Amino acid sequence: MPAIIRGKTGGTRALCNGRRSYQTPYTLSSTFHGSVTCPMVVICRYRNGAQGKHGVQYLLYVVYRANVAWSQVHRHYRYRFGIETSYRIKNQARIRSTTKNPVLRLLYVALAFILVNLWVYLLWQVVSATRRGGRRVFQERFPLKTMLSFIRQVVERHFPLVQAVFLPIAA
Repeated sequence: MPAIIRGKTGGTRALCNGRRSYQTPYTLSSTFHGSVTCPMVVICRYRNGAQGKHGVQYLLYVVYRANVAWSQVHRHYRYRFGIETSYRIKNQARIRSTTKNPVLRLLYVALAFILVNLWVYLLWQVVSATRRGGRRVFQERFPLKTMLSFIRQVVERHFPLVQAVFLPIAA
């Protein structure tokens, strides 16, 4: 789990020193919950002009029973973060339903993933530019909500909403 770097000189900022990654015990304390000591891994990365920045970047992670080398902690967290992000994005496209039928609910989740993958494909093929250093994707020009709105409009055009229900009068 990532830890936030806080404090001017103390707190977790005091761990951000040196030029090598290391592991150290750190005590988190709270007046309400008490204190707990946990192992903290401090990762040192060199930016080398990445994103226009230079120098050392410190990343802090709380690790507990992790069978991962220090050098791999950041990569594993990035992988996990990508999975969580894809599920958050999927929830934007998921059909809301109160049905208890698990097959139908799975169909809705699968349809949401297909729509998200279609959106990513369209971003990559249409709304991006090839450049030196990698492809630039202009995600702000075609957000997922815009694509979902287009699809909703087409569906409503083919299957119009029922405006009124007429009941026959019994004579």
